[in-house]
Amino acid sequence: MKARDRYTQLTRGRTQFLHTAVECSRLTLPYLVQEDLSSRPEHQKLHTPWQSVGAKSVVNLAAKLMLALLPPQTSFFKFQVRDDKLGVEFPGQVKSELDLSFAKMERMVMDYISASNDRVVVHQALKHLIVSGNALIFMGKDGLKNYPLNRYVVNRDGNGNICEIVTKELISRKILGQDLPEILMPSPAVNSPGNDGYKAGSDDQDVEVYTYVRLDDNGRWVWHQEAFDKILPGSRSTAPKNTSPWLVLRFNTVDGEDYGRGRVEEFLGDIRSLEGLSQALVEGSAAAAKVVFLVSPSSTTKPKTIADAGNGAIVQGRPDDVGVVQVQKAADFRTAQEQMQALERRINEAFLVLQVRQSERTTAEEVRLTQMELEQQLGGLFSLLTVEFLIPYLNRTLHILQRNKELPKIPKDVVRPQIVAGVNALGRGQDEQSLVQFAQTLAQTMGPEIMAKFLDPGEYVKRLAAAQGIDVLNLVKTPETMAQEREQQMQQMQQQEMLKQAGQFA
Repeated sequence: MKARDRYTQLTRGRTQFLHTAVECSRLTLPYLVQEDLSSRPEHQKLHTPWQSVGAKSVVNLAAKLMLALLPPQTSFFKFQVRDDKLGVEFPGQVKSELDLSFAKMERMVMDYISASNDRVVVHQALKHLIVSGNALIFMGKDGLKNYPLNRYVVNRDGNGNICEIVTKELISRKILGQDLPEILMPSPAVNSPGNDGYKAGSDDQDVEVYTYVRLDDNGRWVWHQEAFDKILPGSRSTAPKNTSPWLVLRFNTVDGEDYGRGRVEEFLGDIRSLEGLSQALVEGSAAAAKVVFLVSPSSTTKPKTIADAGNGAIVQGRPDDVGVVQVQKAADFRTAQEQMQALERRINEAFLVLQVRQSERTTAEEVRLTQMELEQQLGGLFSLLTVEFLIPYLNRTLHILQRNKELPKIPKDVVRPQIVAGVNALGRGQDEQSLVQFAQTLAQTMGPEIMAKFLDPGEYVKRLAAAQGIDVLNLVKTPETMAQEREQQMQQMQQQEMLKQAGQFA
């Protein structure tokens, strides 16, 4: 089947999700998701929301997800040797030496990611995930590319695994550089003699290019590009199953559905209500702010006299003859304002917008606990993004680096990369809080002397560093180093004592 025909077939199952995504984008970030247009819009005017709470919430949540999934200072993964293979495969190796080698490889991978535009495209894809619930990332040779929901369709099996992907792009004929047939455009002079109603398109005319991706019988991903139902030369390519460059992301999954649901859709009722109240309040406030003077038709005061009078001018007339139009809807406006504040508070909590309690006794610990409580709401989302984004993204990046011989081959049955970002970072934050609270409770209830007697300082330092994601290698002193320092200190004390005794004898 041709890629265009398959794309048309699969769009039937995408229609409902695309309409919902367009409405969610219209109330938050109107430029993100639009309808599936057959041609590039020349002058399309986007809807301007009456409130900015939705846009602020989406941008804030996307930034927090970006920092949690791809932290800028540390690595989001760690190479670890399986415990059952450590003594078998590496009998002469020390675990610290392996950790040093793995840390160097991790820095090489992170340097490669930092030098690319991956973070920019991932941040854009996260905004699409929050608004529409779906995003498609292609990891090409020139970097990442993000496809919005109106430019691709997918087909999944019963377990939610991807079977087919078809993308649609508008590319200029000059960029393609292929011998393509002419595009017939409707001619304005249809009734002219010798004109059949169509004219040839220009060289700048966009061409619909379809990319068809599928999983073949051998378990490999194969794809090619088509234009005018013909395969473009040099567009065929393949990839192993576990290192596919096509990453189909979802925000929330529903069993039996090929597409995901976004965060905005979950709170679409509140955002829609806030949009309506904001419009009514803004228009009502504008009407209430309009100043109109009324002059009695039977009065001797002329309207022109009132209009021409300057500030502080003295004119003849009676105050009863002049009045001002008043809306007198202050109570109704107050009710709408209170409802808007309640809706805005619920939306901010749902999108992790931290709102500090306005009080004289608000402490830093209260702010920290509030922020941690908000971040723990996304534990399930972190798990889904770890499976559908971080693991395939890391596998593809390692595959590219090893293929380019920038990274040595890693035996998969011995060394396994472990994701330490996302939900694992939340788990480390809980471990850190529990460790600190345990030490504080122990010191307050039993005293510092009893705590020092029962608590191992070295093990406590190691666990606290692991909870904060800090590598303790060559940072924290080992027991052997501390023993050598104690011996040296004792020797110095003995030498000083001997010198002191020698001076007394003299």
